[in-house]
Amino acid sequence: MRAVVQRVDGAKVVVAGETVGEITGEGLCVLVGVTHEDNPDKAAQLARKLWSVRILEGEKSCSDVNAPLLVISQFTLYGDARKGRRPTWNAAAPGEVAEPLVDEVVAQLRALGAQVETGRFGADMRVSLTNHGPFTIVVDV
Repeated sequence: MRAVVQRVDGAKVVVAGETVGEITGEGLCVLVGVTHEDNPDKAAQLARKLWSVRILEGEKSCSDVNAPLLVISQFTLYGDARKGRRPTWNAAAPGEVAEPLVDEVVAQLRALGAQVETGRFGADMRVSLTNHGPFTIVVDV
């Protein structure tokens, strides 16, 4: 699994004009990609990392300050544009594999005590955020 994690001062996801997920204040906006060999154990590992990674103000984690997370599925994180002009998506898991694993990341975060908002799997989403820093990291598990 791969996550692009941004420290934010608020973020939201809009689908067809409707806000489907939103966090306010300090937190993390997390784009999650799933590849073919991912499984529920990796989803749990990613959730633990997201909950405990110390990238908020003052080197705090979400668990330290009870900061919210906005988790959004994004298969394009496994796009490969090394050859030609059109990326391939061969490394991205198909929706029927990826969706339950993204849901598992969210469920594991909530089990840890996190406030989690989400996008809508497979939808044409509009994501807006205020990146604080800017601060962005890539987490692979």
